[in-house]
Amino acid sequence: MEKKIVLLILTFLIIVIKSQKSFSSEYVAGYTLDYKDSNLPNAKSELATFILLMNDKESYFKSMNVYVKDSLMYYKKIKETGDPLTDFKSFSKFSSEYPENIGITAGKIYVTTPISGAYVNYEEVNNIEWKLINEFKKIGNVNCQKAITNKYGRNWIAYFNPNIPLNYGPYKFNKLPGLIVELYDDKDNFHYKLYKLKKRKVVCPFANSYKNVKSAKKEKAYQWRKDSFLQVDYSEVLDNADPETIRQLNRNSRKLYDQYNPIELSLE
Repeated sequence: MEKKIVLLILTFLIIVIKSQKSFSSEYVAGYTLDYKDSNLPNAKSELATFILLMNDKESYFKSMNVYVKDSLMYYKKIKETGDPLTDFKSFSKFSSEYPENIGITAGKIYVTTPISGAYVNYEEVNNIEWKLINEFKKIGNVNCQKAITNKYGRNWIAYFNPNIPLNYGPYKFNKLPGLIVELYDDKDNFHYKLYKLKKRKVVCPFANSYKNVKSAKKEKAYQWRKDSFLQVDYSEVLDNADPETIRQLNRNSRKLYDQYNPIELSLE
Protein backbone atom coordinates (compact mmCIF):
# COMPACT_ATOMS: atom_id res chain seq x y z
CA MET A 1 0.00 0.00 0.00
CA GLU A 2 2.79 2.39 0.94
CA LYS A 3 4.56 1.64 -2.34
CA LYS A 4 1.41 2.51 -4.27
CA ILE A 5 1.08 5.80 -2.40
CA VAL A 6 4.73 6.67 -3.08
CA LEU A 7 4.28 5.76 -6.76
CA LEU A 8 1.20 7.96 -7.02
CA ILE A 9 3.03 10.88 -5.40
CA LEU A 10 6.01 10.48 -7.72
CA THR A 11 3.73 10.26 -10.75
CA PHE A 12 1.93 13.42 -9.64
CA LEU A 13 5.23 15.27 -9.18
CA ILE A 14 6.43 14.19 -12.62
CA ILE A 15 3.20 15.44 -14.18
CA VAL A 16 3.47 18.77 -12.36
CA ILE A 17 7.11 19.25 -13.34
CA LYS A 18 6.37 18.30 -16.93
CA SER A 19 3.40 20.65 -17.10
CA GLN A 20 5.58 23.51 -15.92
CA LYS A 21 8.33 22.93 -18.48
CA SER A 22 6.80 21.33 -21.56
CA PHE A 23 3.76 21.70 -23.77
CA SER A 24 2.22 19.04 -26.00
CA SER A 25 0.89 20.63 -29.16
CA GLU A 26 -1.29 19.31 -31.96
CA TYR A 27 -1.47 22.54 -33.98
CA VAL A 28 1.08 25.30 -34.54
CA ALA A 29 0.08 28.78 -35.70
CA GLY A 30 2.10 31.90 -36.48
CA TYR A 31 0.92 35.48 -36.02
CA THR A 32 2.32 38.85 -36.99
CA LEU A 33 1.73 41.90 -34.82
CA ASP A 34 1.83 45.48 -36.07
CA TYR A 35 2.08 47.56 -32.92
CA LYS A 36 2.79 51.06 -31.64
CA ASP A 37 4.86 50.92 -28.48
CA SER A 38 4.49 54.66 -27.91
CA ASN A 39 1.32 56.56 -27.03
CA LEU A 40 2.36 59.57 -29.13
CA PRO A 41 -0.04 60.46 -31.99
CA ASN A 42 2.69 60.13 -34.64
CA ALA A 43 4.13 56.87 -33.32
CA LYS A 44 5.39 54.52 -36.02
CA SER A 45 4.30 50.91 -36.23
CA GLU A 46 6.71 48.09 -35.44
CA LEU A 47 6.43 44.45 -36.51
CA ALA A 48 6.81 41.31 -34.40
CA THR A 49 6.01 37.63 -34.87
CA PHE A 50 4.59 35.09 -32.43
CA ILE A 51 3.97 31.37 -32.19
CA LEU A 52 0.79 29.76 -30.86
CA LEU A 53 0.86 26.08 -29.84
CA MET A 54 -2.51 24.40 -29.30
CA ASN A 55 -4.22 21.18 -28.36
CA ASP A 56 -7.86 20.50 -27.59
CA LYS A 57 -7.57 21.65 -23.95
CA GLU A 58 -5.00 24.45 -23.77
CA SER A 59 -2.77 26.82 -25.71
CA TYR A 60 0.66 28.40 -25.33
CA PHE A 61 1.59 31.78 -26.86
CA LYS A 62 5.06 33.29 -27.13
CA SER A 63 7.17 35.76 -29.09
CA MET A 64 8.97 33.98 -31.92
CA ASN A 65 12.24 35.66 -30.91
CA VAL A 66 11.90 34.42 -27.34
CA TYR A 67 10.82 30.98 -28.58
CA VAL A 68 13.98 30.68 -30.69
CA LYS A 69 16.21 31.96 -27.85
CA ASP A 70 14.71 29.53 -25.33
CA SER A 71 15.13 26.69 -27.82
CA LEU A 72 18.81 27.50 -28.38
CA MET A 73 19.40 27.77 -24.64
CA TYR A 74 17.58 24.51 -23.92
CA TYR A 75 19.70 22.65 -26.47
CA LYS A 76 22.85 24.45 -25.20
CA LYS A 77 23.56 26.20 -28.49
CA ILE A 78 23.92 29.48 -26.58
CA LYS A 79 24.34 30.21 -22.88
CA GLU A 80 24.67 33.07 -20.46
CA THR A 81 28.25 33.93 -19.48
CA GLY A 82 27.51 36.27 -16.59
CA ASP A 83 29.27 39.14 -18.35
CA PRO A 84 26.63 41.85 -19.07
CA LEU A 85 28.24 43.14 -22.28
CA THR A 86 28.87 39.69 -23.75
CA ASP A 87 25.38 38.48 -22.87
CA PHE A 88 23.84 41.65 -24.28
CA LYS A 89 25.57 41.07 -27.63
CA SER A 90 24.48 37.41 -27.66
CA PHE A 91 20.86 37.90 -26.65
CA SER A 92 19.88 41.33 -27.99
CA LYS A 93 18.88 39.87 -31.36
CA PHE A 94 16.30 37.75 -29.55
CA SER A 95 14.71 40.66 -27.70
CA SER A 96 10.98 41.34 -27.80
CA GLU A 97 8.72 44.12 -26.62
CA TYR A 98 6.29 41.37 -25.59
CA PRO A 99 8.32 38.57 -23.98
CA GLU A 100 5.47 37.00 -21.99
CA ASN A 101 4.82 33.27 -21.98
CA ILE A 102 1.03 32.88 -21.98
CA GLY A 103 -0.70 29.60 -21.22
CA ILE A 104 -4.47 29.32 -21.52
CA THR A 105 -6.90 26.72 -20.22
CA ALA A 106 -10.69 26.85 -20.11
CA GLY A 107 -10.69 28.56 -16.73
CA LYS A 108 -7.31 30.24 -16.26
CA ILE A 109 -4.66 32.32 -18.01
CA TYR A 110 -1.08 31.77 -16.83
CA VAL A 111 1.63 34.34 -17.58
CA THR A 112 5.39 34.23 -17.01
CA THR A 113 7.28 37.41 -17.87
CA PRO A 114 10.82 38.77 -17.40
CA ILE A 115 11.07 41.97 -15.35
CA SER A 116 14.41 43.64 -14.60
CA GLY A 117 16.47 40.50 -15.05
CA ALA A 118 14.15 38.21 -13.06
CA TYR A 119 11.05 36.19 -13.93
CA VAL A 120 7.61 36.74 -12.46
CA ASN A 121 4.45 34.71 -12.99
CA TYR A 122 0.83 35.43 -12.30
CA GLU A 123 -2.54 34.01 -13.22
CA GLU A 124 -5.94 35.46 -13.97
CA VAL A 125 -9.43 34.14 -14.57
CA ASN A 126 -10.19 33.33 -18.21
CA ASN A 127 -13.50 35.17 -18.34
CA ILE A 128 -13.46 36.94 -21.70
CA GLU A 129 -16.91 37.52 -23.23
CA TRP A 130 -17.54 38.16 -26.92
CA LYS A 131 -20.45 39.52 -28.91
CA LEU A 132 -20.82 37.77 -32.26
CA ILE A 133 -21.67 40.11 -35.14
CA ASN A 134 -23.47 38.98 -38.27
CA GLU A 135 -20.74 40.41 -40.48
CA PHE A 136 -18.19 38.50 -42.51
CA LYS A 137 -14.90 39.31 -44.19
CA LYS A 138 -13.09 37.15 -46.69
CA ILE A 139 -9.59 36.41 -45.44
CA GLY A 140 -7.76 34.22 -47.90
CA ASN A 141 -10.44 31.91 -49.27
CA VAL A 142 -12.54 31.81 -46.11
CA ASN A 143 -15.43 33.96 -44.92
CA CYS A 144 -14.50 34.86 -41.35
CA GLN A 145 -17.07 36.12 -38.86
CA LYS A 146 -16.72 39.28 -36.81
CA ALA A 147 -16.80 39.43 -33.00
CA ILE A 148 -16.19 42.28 -30.57
CA THR A 149 -15.24 42.60 -26.92
CA ASN A 150 -14.05 45.17 -24.41
CA LYS A 151 -11.06 43.76 -22.58
CA TYR A 152 -8.04 45.19 -20.79
CA GLY A 153 -9.22 48.76 -21.34
CA ARG A 154 -9.51 48.54 -25.13
CA ASN A 155 -12.25 47.73 -27.64
CA TRP A 156 -11.21 44.71 -29.71
CA ILE A 157 -12.45 43.44 -33.08
CA ALA A 158 -11.78 39.85 -34.08
CA TYR A 159 -12.43 37.79 -37.18
CA PHE A 160 -12.51 34.05 -36.62
CA ASN A 161 -12.69 31.06 -38.93
CA PRO A 162 -15.71 28.92 -37.94
CA ASN A 163 -14.33 26.06 -40.03
CA ILE A 164 -11.31 25.64 -37.74
CA PRO A 165 -12.69 24.33 -34.43
CA LEU A 166 -9.91 25.75 -32.25
CA ASN A 167 -11.17 28.41 -29.86
CA TYR A 168 -7.80 30.14 -29.44
CA GLY A 169 -6.03 33.18 -30.81
CA PRO A 170 -3.16 35.60 -30.23
CA TYR A 171 -2.12 36.97 -26.85
CA LYS A 172 -4.78 36.13 -24.20
CA PHE A 173 -7.75 36.11 -26.58
CA ASN A 174 -9.77 32.92 -26.91
CA LYS A 175 -13.26 31.42 -26.45
CA LEU A 176 -14.59 32.10 -29.94
CA PRO A 177 -16.19 29.26 -31.98
CA GLY A 178 -13.22 29.08 -34.33
CA LEU A 179 -9.58 30.12 -34.60
CA ILE A 180 -8.97 33.88 -34.51
CA VAL A 181 -7.51 34.89 -37.86
CA GLU A 182 -7.32 38.65 -37.31
CA LEU A 183 -7.52 40.75 -34.14
CA TYR A 184 -7.08 44.48 -33.55
CA ASP A 185 -8.16 47.27 -31.22
CA ASP A 186 -10.35 50.11 -32.44
CA LYS A 187 -7.40 52.56 -32.33
CA ASP A 188 -5.32 50.09 -34.38
CA ASN A 189 -2.43 50.27 -31.93
CA PHE A 190 -2.20 46.47 -31.98
CA HIS A 191 -3.08 44.41 -35.04
CA TYR A 192 -2.56 40.63 -35.10
CA LYS A 193 -2.83 38.55 -38.27
CA LEU A 194 -2.56 34.79 -38.71
CA TYR A 195 0.05 33.93 -41.35
CA LYS A 196 0.39 30.17 -40.96
CA LEU A 197 -1.36 27.18 -39.42
CA LYS A 198 -0.12 23.60 -39.40
CA LYS A 199 -1.43 20.42 -37.87
CA ARG A 200 1.68 19.09 -36.18
CA LYS A 201 2.05 16.98 -33.07
CA VAL A 202 5.12 18.15 -31.19
CA VAL A 203 6.26 18.55 -27.61
CA CYS A 204 7.85 21.88 -26.73
CA PRO A 205 10.22 20.87 -23.89
CA PHE A 206 11.34 24.39 -23.02
CA ALA A 207 7.97 26.03 -22.37
CA ASN A 208 8.26 28.02 -19.14
CA SER A 209 11.60 26.44 -18.32
CA TYR A 210 12.86 29.49 -16.44
CA LYS A 211 14.50 29.16 -13.04
CA ASN A 212 13.76 31.04 -9.83
CA VAL A 213 10.39 32.34 -11.00
CA LYS A 214 8.59 34.41 -8.39
CA SER A 215 4.80 34.43 -8.09
CA ALA A 216 3.06 37.79 -7.85
CA LYS A 217 -0.32 39.40 -8.23
CA LYS A 218 -1.06 40.69 -11.70
CA GLU A 219 -1.27 44.34 -10.59
CA LYS A 220 2.22 44.12 -9.12
CA ALA A 221 3.70 42.56 -12.26
CA TYR A 222 1.92 45.18 -14.38
CA GLN A 223 3.47 48.06 -12.41
CA TRP A 224 6.90 46.45 -12.17
CA ARG A 225 6.98 46.12 -15.95
CA LYS A 226 6.35 49.85 -16.41
CA ASP A 227 8.76 50.83 -13.64
CA SER A 228 11.51 48.74 -15.26
CA PHE A 229 12.06 51.55 -17.78
CA LEU A 230 13.39 53.73 -14.96
CA GLN A 231 15.56 51.16 -13.24
CA VAL A 232 18.58 51.32 -15.56
CA ASP A 233 21.20 53.81 -14.40
CA TYR A 234 23.47 54.16 -17.43
CA SER A 235 26.25 55.68 -15.35
CA GLU A 236 26.65 52.21 -13.80
CA VAL A 237 26.40 50.35 -17.11
CA LEU A 238 28.61 52.50 -19.36
CA ASP A 239 31.84 53.18 -17.51
CA ASN A 240 33.59 55.20 -20.20
CA ALA A 241 30.69 57.25 -21.58
CA ASP A 242 30.78 61.02 -21.22
CA PRO A 243 28.38 62.64 -18.71
CA GLU A 244 26.17 64.20 -21.41
CA THR A 245 25.63 60.80 -23.07
CA ILE A 246 24.67 59.34 -19.69
CA ARG A 247 22.21 62.17 -19.05
CA GLN A 248 20.67 61.73 -22.50
CA LEU A 249 20.22 57.98 -22.04
CA ASN A 250 18.61 58.49 -18.66
CA ARG A 251 16.29 61.12 -20.15
CA ASN A 252 15.34 58.63 -22.86
CA SER A 253 14.42 56.12 -20.16
CA ARG A 254 12.08 58.68 -18.65
CA LYS A 255 10.50 59.26 -22.06
CA LEU A 256 9.95 55.53 -22.53
CA TYR A 257 8.22 55.44 -19.17
CA ASP A 258 5.97 58.40 -20.00
CA GLN A 259 5.17 57.13 -23.50
CA TYR A 260 4.66 53.49 -22.54
CA ASN A 261 1.78 52.03 -24.53
CA PRO A 262 0.93 48.59 -23.11
CA ILE A 263 -1.50 46.18 -24.73
CA GLU A 264 -3.44 46.25 -21.47
CA LEU A 265 -4.57 49.69 -20.32
CA SER A 266 -6.43 48.10 -17.42
CA LEU A 267 -6.08 44.83 -15.56
CA GLU A 268 -9.42 43.34 -16.70
